[in-house]
Amino acid sequence: MLAAIIDVEHLIRVAGYPLLVVLVMSESSGIPVPGETALITASVLASKGDLSIELVIVLAAAAAIVGDNIGYLIGRKGGRWLLERPGRFQNERLRVIATGEPFFERHGPKAVFFGRFVLGLRVWASWLAGATHMRWRSFLLWNALGGICWATLVGLIAYFLGRSAGNLLQTFGLFGLGAAALAIITAFVLHRRQRRRKTGHAAPDAGTEAAVPNPQKGVPPPGINAPPLD
Repeated sequence: MLAAIIDVEHLIRVAGYPLLVVLVMSESSGIPVPGETALITASVLASKGDLSIELVIVLAAAAAIVGDNIGYLIGRKGGRWLLERPGRFQNERLRVIATGEPFFERHGPKAVFFGRFVLGLRVWASWLAGATHMRWRSFLLWNALGGICWATLVGLIAYFLGRSAGNLLQTFGLFGLGAAALAIITAFVLHRRQRRRKTGHAAPDAGTEAAVPNPQKGVPPPGINAPPLD
């Protein structure tokens, strides 16, 4: 919503790399600002020669890692208190802890890594990891891998494919685009297989044709005695 209100491209043109770092770091720490939009915009500007794509990816990855660790620290120090304190929706907040703790205990690394590619989890995964007391070393490792992969994939897609790819990324997310591409490829493969199968059924069977005698070639049909040869 903020990306629709704020002219991110104009701000990135004016402020450049520092604003990219601030937006990505703020989003990763739990503030709902257009961090991924800033990365996409900076990558598109890099494709036009206004910025360096290598520096855009490195700064975005570093900002994501630092921001996520800030969010983890906030969740670790104060997130649990916010979830457990008396007040409105206390039962729902306690249910978050009851569900989140065993989930992060079993699937914490996957949630931290793949959460980087999902809008809602990208903002809140670090808070939840800290609030549920996920081990920091494990969080740091998978968070760093997720941040590097996210910045590289999103940055290169926007850099090579341009603004249209950036708009699709913002609308559907990286997983949505991957699922759509997989569906298209699967449909294409199935269509090709069906066409080959139909072509195979329509083609004449060479073995059957060879087994049927042809009277015009001097070979009598089965059951008919051939006239004696002189």
